[in-house]
Amino acid sequence: MRADLEVSALAVTLGGNQVLHDVDLAVGPGDTVGLIGPNGAGKTTLLRAVLGLLAPDTGTVHIGGRPPRAARSRLGYVPQKHEFAWDFPITVAAAVLNARTATQWTGPRRADREAAAAAVERVGLTDLAARPIGALSGGQRQRVLVARALAREPGLLLLDEPFTGVDVPTQELLVGLLTQLAEEGTAILMTTHDLAQARAVCTRLCLLNRTVVADGPPSELDDPSLWLRAFGVAESELLLTGTAREAE
Repeated sequence: MRADLEVSALAVTLGGNQVLHDVDLAVGPGDTVGLIGPNGAGKTTLLRAVLGLLAPDTGTVHIGGRPPRAARSRLGYVPQKHEFAWDFPITVAAAVLNARTATQWTGPRRADREAAAAAVERVGLTDLAARPIGALSGGQRQRVLVARALAREPGLLLLDEPFTGVDVPTQELLVGLLTQLAEEGTAILMTTHDLAQARAVCTRLCLLNRTVVADGPPSELDDPSLWLRAFGVAESELLLTGTAREAE
């Protein structure tokens, strides 16, 4: 199911502080856009606005031409691992299936079971499908979260720091999987502090610090002043570390 994202003149205030202002962003089918910026830049806030969990002060968010709440069936979301209840007594297979059935009044349909099984297989967890989620490693837990999002067969996939705290095999799987999904026409928007992985998988980088500082293919973001504005450091320093520096 294809979908595209259009964010126009978005402003969001939280706790009396304006977190985002004048944000314009477009993510089309097949695009993989990395949101890059320091802590407090508003990256997760932007994802939550796209999900329809935060009401903007001004501006609009449309997914496939519809507002977020009307387009939820077209969305897949991978939260940060600490946001999921890993102590809940449920298996990998059940956790992924639940992503499709949590809002249904009836039990799982055949299509739900097939989509969930396909998602589990796609992230390489079929052999662990019967394992309790609390017994998984950090990398395996991240794969569960990705599988939950994929089980919804989304046209737009949102990921919040997908490479944080995972092992190298899971990082490699995610890079390959995101590349495949983009080739299949999925629109992808992810936040990350890992600049090296962002450059490996993203067709565009969006430098965000409360508003969009720059947006374009990684190869075209060569102006050091853009990185200085976004992080307070030069691009060369970011490239040496391979990780976006966190600002205070």
